[in-house]
Amino acid sequence: MIGAIVSAVVIGAIVGALARLIVPGKQNMSIGLTLIVGIVAALLGTLIAQATGVADTRGIDWIEHILQLVLAVIGVLLVTRMGPGRTGRTRGTPT
Repeated sequence: MIGAIVSAVVIGAIVGALARLIVPGKQNMSIGLTLIVGIVAALLGTLIAQATGVADTRGIDWIEHILQLVLAVIGVLLVTRMGPGRTGRTRGTPT
């Protein structure tokens, strides 16, 4: 159980950091939020990979890791686009 939690944090950190590198532009996210997005993406990616039967392969589970990365990229995009301060108004528009 402890090993699963530690591996989720490590994989989540790597996946979250890679997702921020892939998404173009500047992301206004903290390191903690990046870690949370990465952990959630890693866990969801593992669940989806297990449900589809591609999680337990010989060697490195490339499909599972790619799925985790895609979910992390989607998560980073959602967090940066829906974050605070994104009201949809342009500067200089009266309220």
